[in-house]
Amino acid sequence: MDQPEAADVIAAASGDLGAFERLVRQMEGPVFRYIVHLIGDRALAEDVAQEVFLRMYRSLHTLRDADRFVPWLLATARNAAYDAGRRRARHPIELVGDRELPARAEDPHLTVEVSDALSRLEHDLAEAIVLVGMVGLSYAEAAATIGIPEGTMKSRVFRARKVLMQILEGGDRG
Repeated sequence: MDQPEAADVIAAASGDLGAFERLVRQMEGPVFRYIVHLIGDRALAEDVAQEVFLRMYRSLHTLRDADRFVPWLLATARNAAYDAGRRRARHPIELVGDRELPARAEDPHLTVEVSDALSRLEHDLAEAIVLVGMVGLSYAEAAATIGIPEGTMKSRVFRARKVLMQILEGGDRG
């Protein structure tokens, strides 16, 4: 994933609306994909994404390091998604389930297979592979997003890939 320019982050934090708009345009796709994977409902994900950017606007000035913008924003998205899930269902949300996966696959059958395979992963493994493999974060950024050590993130992604391959090759581990 391309990182936003630090100058845009700093300018947006200082109230520059043009810089803020550039950040939103650059991050709206990754934020939306992450939220959809967390809550599985595209319509709700659109609402939550709007809430995330509103939260970003209100609290960007609290960000101390512009280089940590992406993990900070995706942690905000994660929190907003869980908040929405709790408000909606009064219980913790589940990851993906059997819902549509907005992946960038060329073959729609592959998209359905990957969505099904992801729904069979444990929540922590699925979230790790979504952040690194689909949103495009580095291991360090993904780890910072959910508040775990980088080594733990690497381990989760490794395990997720292994289980996904087993599932996709017909070894149905889920």
